[in-house]
Amino acid sequence: MNKPFFFQHRLTSVVFCLFVSGLCGLFVPSTSMGGGSQHQMSLNAELARAKIFVQAGDYRRAVEACQRHIDQHPSVEAYVYLAYVYQAIDGYLSFLAKKEDYVQVEQLSLNLTAREVIDIIDPPNVMPRMAQELIHEGLRQQFDIAASMANRLDRARTDELWLQQSAWRESQPDSWWAGVPSEWNW
Repeated sequence: MNKPFFFQHRLTSVVFCLFVSGLCGLFVPSTSMGGGSQHQMSLNAELARAKIFVQAGDYRRAVEACQRHIDQHPSVEAYVYLAYVYQAIDGYLSFLAKKEDYVQVEQLSLNLTAREVIDIIDPPNVMPRMAQELIHEGLRQQFDIAASMANRLDRARTDELWLQQSAWRESQPDSWWAGVPSEWNW
């Protein structure tokens, strides 16, 4: 007779302990609530990747990282950052066109279009001069879309960010597309 009572008492104790631990969990601050620096690190993780991709000239991955950042943390800044990457690609493309370096234009085109291992054995064939025009038009459209979304959210903040990137471009006229303004803390 003691055994069933023992098991019943034990089961009640376990349920009570689980209930109390669940309540305690409600009052223990989580790392996302209290860890501001940890939250900031996760906020900037995709941007840090995007910055490295921009520096390496891997613009496809830079765009993708900025798009993931928008998915996780939509904001005026996120849309401006994506628009900036489109602008950086266009700046690099213009630089290559001035130099008439169509081999690099073709490499940029491949970087933007190659996504899978199959591209190694079946590369997209694009004539470099034609690719320059196609890429330029596509970038312009995507830039306009991202910039207008940022403007809808907060025009004043967007203008502030564009002033920062304009100063960056003026200070780095021959390589601004390979980095981001230091004020942006990527």
